[in-house]
Amino acid sequence: MKVEIWSDIMCPFCYIGKRKFEKALEQFEHKGDVEIIWKSFQLNPDMETDPGRNINQYLAEIKGWSLEQAKEMNGRVTQMAEAVGLKYDFDKAIVANSFDAHRLIQLAKTKGKGDLAEERLFKAYFTEGSNIADKETLSAIGTSIGLEPEEVKEVLDSDKFAENVQEDLNESQQIGVRGVPFFVFDRKYAVSGAQESDAFLEVLRKASEA
Repeated sequence: MKVEIWSDIMCPFCYIGKRKFEKALEQFEHKGDVEIIWKSFQLNPDMETDPGRNINQYLAEIKGWSLEQAKEMNGRVTQMAEAVGLKYDFDKAIVANSFDAHRLIQLAKTKGKGDLAEERLFKAYFTEGSNIADKETLSAIGTSIGLEPEEVKEVLDSDKFAENVQEDLNESQQIGVRGVPFFVFDRKYAVSGAQESDAFLEVLRKASEA
């Protein structure tokens, strides 16, 4: 079974959804037969990287909220993350365009390390406050999951895998993805959002019987 997951590194619900899906997968009787394919999605393709601003400040500006309102909302998301064992720090999360991070994931996918790349980038963004648009940061992350430093540098210094990212973005529009995370099971069933693990498990079983 193939499970395709459209996701953005800067989407807090995508990391939470990843954990909930993983919990369901652990309980699934045929988990060894499941291939997970991460797909690129950008919540804000036009976002300009600004290491001097955090996500609380950015959210307040684009939503027309006060900084306190933004912090309150992200505080609730932080609690959701804690419930699945994740630590979010929105005060440290840097405003950064995720396109190059997606190119790194596309490279990692060719080496069977797509899930590793996704996990490491989520942690870098939400927990460590790393700038996921910075090439040195991305190079260090790529090397840390076992990618060849020279190959990572070659990709980041060029536009390699940009087409792959764009193909995923185009495909998301074709199949009607309105938000992420978005899970597609064998192109038969779809689950939108960070649903509870029981919901994922039910769809896994349904898809395996279809």
